Amino acid sequence: MPTDEYREIRAAVRELCADFPPEYFRNKDAQKAYPEEFVEALTKAGWLAALIPEEYGGGGLTLAEASVIMEEINRSGGNSGACHGQMYNMGTLLRHGSEEQKKAYLPKIASGELRLQSMAVTEPTAGTDTTKIHTTAVRKGDRYVVNGQKVWTSRVQHSDFMILLARTTPLSEVKKKSEGMSIFLIDLREAVGKGITVRPIPNMVNHETNELFLEDLEIPAENLIGEEGKGFKYILDGLNAERTLIAAECIGDGYWFIDKVTKYVSSRTVFGKPIGQNQGVQFPIAKAYINIEAANLMRFKACALFDSHQSCGAEANMALLLAAESSWEAANACLQFHGGFGFAHDYDVERKFRETRLYQVAPISTNLILSYVGEHVLKMPRSF
Repeated sequence: MPTDEYREIRAAVRELCADFPPEYFRNKDAQKAYPEEFVEALTKAGWLAALIPEEYGGGGLTLAEASVIMEEINRSGGNSGACHGQMYNMGTLLRHGSEEQKKAYLPKIASGELRLQSMAVTEPTAGTDTTKIHTTAVRKGDRYVVNGQKVWTSRVQHSDFMILLARTTPLSEVKKKSEGMSIFLIDLREAVGKGITVRPIPNMVNHETNELFLEDLEIPAENLIGEEGKGFKYILDGLNAERTLIAAECIGDGYWFIDKVTKYVSSRTVFGKPIGQNQGVQFPIAKAYINIEAANLMRFKACALFDSHQSCGAEANMALLLAAESSWEAANACLQFHGGFGFAHDYDVERKFRETRLYQVAPISTNLILSYVGEHVLKMPRSF
């Protein structure tokens, strides 16, 4: 896929990112602070509203175009993880919300007046076995009352609304374990401290993520998205876009590492010659680059299928696995060949090294992607 097809988007995003040099993200990382100014700039420029249709005030861009935005943020040395939820979480509302809900919320999300950056799905005891969640939403008159616990819920402290998955029909009463779960739109401005307790989880990356405790949280029935009991299906519908966009972020990371290390090894002279002249240095970098290029092709294949409304589950998952593994391969080469300087904050390698490692674990373990391909693509027996 020729990169010059998106040259205008790339140039515009790079120009914005140039106002936020490495020092900006380095300082935010050291302070464990949210990059508010950067996210606000992206919002004002309209980039985070890329996937919202124009009729609701968004950019009306394709997934391929949106993925280029995420790629360029990471390739410029930033971290899209601070804001990518604002781009794809609204998809649940767009695809399954009522027209009244879409008109009420999407224009404000597009303008940045409202942030919908969080999705509460994962639970401590269920993990990726989502059908086993214990959080319940019980209908009582014109409201639902929610009780339960969520974990690894990101950006809650910098979001106005959150998508919540809860079980509305007990597991014992449904024919299929994937039935009986529903999706709700939670107004965090009203809920935090009045039914939701937020406990931040310190972690190795400057990534705001939390554990949530929900106790008798009351939600207006009108905040149910779509039909009651179909929430699991609605969640799955949004995964392909999420995984393809995060694959693009990893690809951006990968190119950042390659750019960084090739410049360094070409100028770093030891024993009278550039260290990049040695095959032991050259070959790992070249191999990582080749794998990033392969991941890039799979990313655009997934985008092309998604944008033409075709099935792309396998391609989105494979793109994420290839991108996550190749960015990590490039990160290792970059750190290794910078030697001690790779561990120095001022070089930014160790920060990006930590950031890109996350994506072999989240939003889904690469092992589960292999299981998916084995079962659903290659038609082998289910492995778990």
